[in-house]
Amino acid sequence: MNSMQADAMTPDGVVEALLHGPGAVRIRGAFSAAQVAEARRVVMAHSDDRAQTVTHFQGQAVQEQRLHLQRRVWNLLAKGSVFSEMAEHPVIVAAMRLFLGDDFIMGSIAANRILPDGPGQEPHIDYPYWDFHAPGTFPVGINTSFPLNAQVTIPLDPFTPLTGATAFVPHTQHELRYPGDGDAFFERCERMEADPGDAIVFFGATWHCAMPNHSTQDRSAVLIQYLPKFVKPMEDLRAMAGEAFVKNASPTMRQLLGLNFPYPQNLDAVAVATNAEGRTNARR
Repeated sequence: MNSMQADAMTPDGVVEALLHGPGAVRIRGAFSAAQVAEARRVVMAHSDDRAQTVTHFQGQAVQEQRLHLQRRVWNLLAKGSVFSEMAEHPVIVAAMRLFLGDDFIMGSIAANRILPDGPGQEPHIDYPYWDFHAPGTFPVGINTSFPLNAQVTIPLDPFTPLTGATAFVPHTQHELRYPGDGDAFFERCERMEADPGDAIVFFGATWHCAMPNHSTQDRSAVLIQYLPKFVKPMEDLRAMAGEAFVKNASPTMRQLLGLNFPYPQNLDAVAVATNAEGRTNARR
C-alpha cells in the first residue's frame, strides 16, 4: 500500500503528514479541469523549443544524451493568472501558515516537463537543504526539528509509475542527509501517484526524485516551493513578475513575494529619512 494515498483534506491533515507521517500527502482535486488545461497550455507554449538545465540527473551519460527531454519553465507568475490561483490555494496556504509560519513566502514557482523517454533524477533533498552533501556550509547542529521548506507538485498530466511519478522514501524527512549507495532508495521507495489537478505536498527534506518517463506521453507539473520568511528564496519573484503584477497583487500574493518582510534594507538610509521626518514634524 502506498503510504501517500491517505489524502489530506484539511490544513491540519497536511501538516500531520509532513511532520509525523510519511512526509508527503495528496490533496485530491485541488484544481479544476479548466485550470489544469490553461496551465498546461502555457507550459507547452513556453517549452516546445526550449531545454533548460536542471539538477540531480542520473549519470553524466543521461545529461549528455537525454537532458533535452526534460524542460523547465520559469517565471510562471508573469505567464498567466492561473499560476497565482495555484499558489494561493486556500487549503495549501492555510497548511503552510501552520507549517512554516504566518508570514511564509514562496521561493520558486516553475513548471517541469518530462517528455517520453525523459530521464529520471538522482535521489536528493530540496532547497535550502539541496547542498547538504557539504554539511560544513551549514550552521552547526542544524536539523529538521523545525522545517525550512515545503514543496507542492501539481500534476498537469497523470503521475503514474509508467510516466515517471516522483519516487520518495517515507519517513526520511527527519534524517537530513542525502541518500547514499547503502540506503537502497529504489528498493524502498514509493511513488507520488496523482491525477491532473491534484496537489502533492511534501517536506523537501524527504528523500525523493523524478523517475524516467517510460510512457508515450508527457509528464508535466507545476512545482511550487514555500519557505519561512527568513530563508532566501531561489527566484527573485518580485523582479521577475514585474511592477505591474506587484501593484495588483492580492494581500496573500504580496506575502508570498516577501513584501511583508522588511529585510534586507539600507538601515543607514532609513535612519536618515526618519530623522529628517522628525525634524520636519517638529517645525510644524
